[in-house]
Amino acid sequence: MSEAVLRRHRAVWERKPVLRAIYADWYKRILESLKPGKAIEIGGGSGNLKEYYPQIITSDIVPLPWVNLVLDAHSLPCKNASVENVILFDVLHHLENPALFFDELVRVLRPGGRLILMEPYVSLASYLVYRFLHHEPLDTHQDPFEIKERSSQRRLLDANQAIPTLVFVRYKDRFRKRYSTLKTIRCDRLSFLAYPLSGGFEHPSLLPLWAVKPLLMIERLLSFLSPILAFRLLLILEKA
Repeated sequence: MSEAVLRRHRAVWERKPVLRAIYADWYKRILESLKPGKAIEIGGGSGNLKEYYPQIITSDIVPLPWVNLVLDAHSLPCKNASVENVILFDVLHHLENPALFFDELVRVLRPGGRLILMEPYVSLASYLVYRFLHHEPLDTHQDPFEIKERSSQRRLLDANQAIPTLVFVRYKDRFRKRYSTLKTIRCDRLSFLAYPLSGGFEHPSLLPLWAVKPLLMIERLLSFLSPILAFRLLLILEKA
């Protein structure tokens, strides 16, 4: 099931230039934040990032022709302090136990290494879309640090879009206390209109290609409104 979805997303990516233009802006931000050294993408999905950074080591929980490794984010097959960069793009909100991933991250990152995350952000505007129009559920009452018994009934693409906002906004003090070696370098709220109008991977685009760059420029000018309008959260954390 999940492999079929990822293959469908790859086909959408290849035929939807509006989506590629928006993601190119996000990938630029991500790549500018990398430290020199090994970079692993967890949950490489349809393999888009490799087009912009060919040397990245991509992975997913299911075998796919365009990923290098098959792994589970809850138990990383990496040696202690062996990785300079870990990238998750729309993966954290799919994890059954986010805290187990962060435990593993602290173990495998080298001092000075970075975690770079791009995830859904629940603002006043995006809540309405994520809650009522998006295919993935939104549960703002989940405790993202609770360790659950792994369920054999859970599907690989089950999700809670609220997890990143819960971890890094609502419960940010709990996160800082539990993972005191991870320091926040950047926490940017992004994407007001361009991404929703693009239709993402599931809906037709309402945005012409020529309008992408001007709209992204307008979003930057309106960044002071991001707490109430943003749909995306870009986080860069660095291990002390």
